[in-house]
Amino acid sequence: MKVILNADVPELGHIGDLVNVKPGYARNYLLPNKLALEATTRNVKQLEHDRQRVDAKRRKEKMAAEELAKKLEQAQVRIVAKVGEENKLYGSVTTTMIAEQLTAKGFDIDKRKIQLDEPIKSTGVFTVAIKIHADINANVKVWVTAEEEPAAQA
Repeated sequence: MKVILNADVPELGHIGDLVNVKPGYARNYLLPNKLALEATTRNVKQLEHDRQRVDAKRRKEKMAAEELAKKLEQAQVRIVAKVGEENKLYGSVTTTMIAEQLTAKGFDIDKRKIQLDEPIKSTGVFTVAIKIHADINANVKVWVTAEEEPAAQA
């Protein structure tokens, strides 16, 4: 019996897959638990229509992500932090700090999409990866500089 899966079923398939199963398995488990629909001609046509609509939406999102990645590649972020000896930061530069600076430049990037391999704990120029889409990443240059100390009063 052919069915269209409504949910991911381990060892069987993913949402939207057209699979062939034994009639008892479909009648007693898949159909009552709403994990699948019977593969009638109407349901198969609806599945194809839904796939086309979802694919078009995914292509549009991917194009927008590629455009954003190109803009982000040109962006540079400057973070000013307090430093101690040997240009070591008192704290570290976090993804939140980078996200705030990007927001100030007009990019709406969630801090969870910023990928730091390890915390930035010194001054310098660093390249930080940002995951924009499932398979699209952008690299942003982050400049970490020392905070200017006020002149000593005498």
